[in-house]
Amino acid sequence: MATRAGRTGSQASSGDLLELVRTGRATTRGALQQVTGLSRATVGQRLDRLFRAGWLREGAAGPVDSPLGGRPSVSLEFDDAHAVVLTADLDTRHARAAVLSLTGELLAEHTGALLIEEGPDAVLGELGRWFAELLEKAGHRAYEVCGIGLAVPGPVDSETGRVVQPPIMPGWDGYDIRGRLTRAFAEHTGAGAVPVLVDNDANLMAYGEQRTGHPDCSAFVLVKVSTGIGAGVVVGGAIYRGIDGGAGDIGHIRVPEGADALCRCGSFGCLAAVASGGAVARRLAETGVPAASGSDVRDLLASGHPGAAALAREAGRHVGDVLATVVTLLNPGVLMIAGDLAGTAFLTGVRELLYQRALPRSTAHLDVVTSRLGERAGLVGAGAMVVEHLYAPERVEERLLAMGV
Repeated sequence: MATRAGRTGSQASSGDLLELVRTGRATTRGALQQVTGLSRATVGQRLDRLFRAGWLREGAAGPVDSPLGGRPSVSLEFDDAHAVVLTADLDTRHARAAVLSLTGELLAEHTGALLIEEGPDAVLGELGRWFAELLEKAGHRAYEVCGIGLAVPGPVDSETGRVVQPPIMPGWDGYDIRGRLTRAFAEHTGAGAVPVLVDNDANLMAYGEQRTGHPDCSAFVLVKVSTGIGAGVVVGGAIYRGIDGGAGDIGHIRVPEGADALCRCGSFGCLAAVASGGAVARRLAETGVPAASGSDVRDLLASGHPGAAALAREAGRHVGDVLATVVTLLNPGVLMIAGDLAGTAFLTGVRELLYQRALPRSTAHLDVVTSRLGERAGLVGAGAMVVEHLYAPERVEERLLAMGV
């Protein structure tokens, strides 16, 4: 029988065994023998490497399975206490950062103003300072950090970790985010280099929400409507990014209502130009209501401002019209609305047009919901991305060898 990594018999590595334990598919030595076909001695040898690395621990003893008696089986558990993950989620005007356990538990968090237009050098340097302070707050040392995950509001080439022509991130195009954040972390903590992974914020929000709240949903779509509009898609438990990270950029789909609306990308008629939080803020400002961003609109909606509610519902209708095509194409089980505008008024508008324009077959088994993790979704998704990367079977083998285990 194959492991998740596709290896059988003597090919099943220590990394494959850790994967089976982490995912709950096999959590005793006997179960690992059955799943992999390895002998008891070989399973023991490969588990020993994981114990020495501090990545595995023994749990409680289970019942005796055999009617002939014998020793009870001892459960195996992924030891999430041996390291921590640092994550950050950048928006246009503010950011959130956190220390997470390897199983996604929030250990410390900070939110503050951080203008993305100030450029990557300044922003990432400040994040390095935040991370140092958060580690102290959480009671952890820099050497315990196994990786850093960063969510950014633009398309990302996952191979290089660089953003590609981001409409709302001036000065970031092609910048070496991984290298700068690695240096910033070292400057403020004295730590050595740690892996840095970068992805689009909507992607990581979708990943965090799907894993924590909808793990059985094989096709999941999250739409973030804040200063801009973007979507994250999780298919078969993995983020769908497209060939170069551009999947889900629905904010730049042309809509007839926006023919005269200039988008920040330089084109006219984009969905984001008429239905994003930034677009709603501009329309409110034109009527004398002080609003400059999606977060300002969120605050107005929370206070019950009727003008903001009316415009949010109208924006929801525009987005719902586009989502009718998205739902028809992807046939998701869950469509989640998140971001600054994700309230009753906007959701009402989305549903009005979505159910009107999409075929009944496409929406028969669709749940349209709002975010469960809220503003922490990107942090949770970034943490999960780092853990899945670092503890993938092939990477486990590389890391064990580097440790001399």
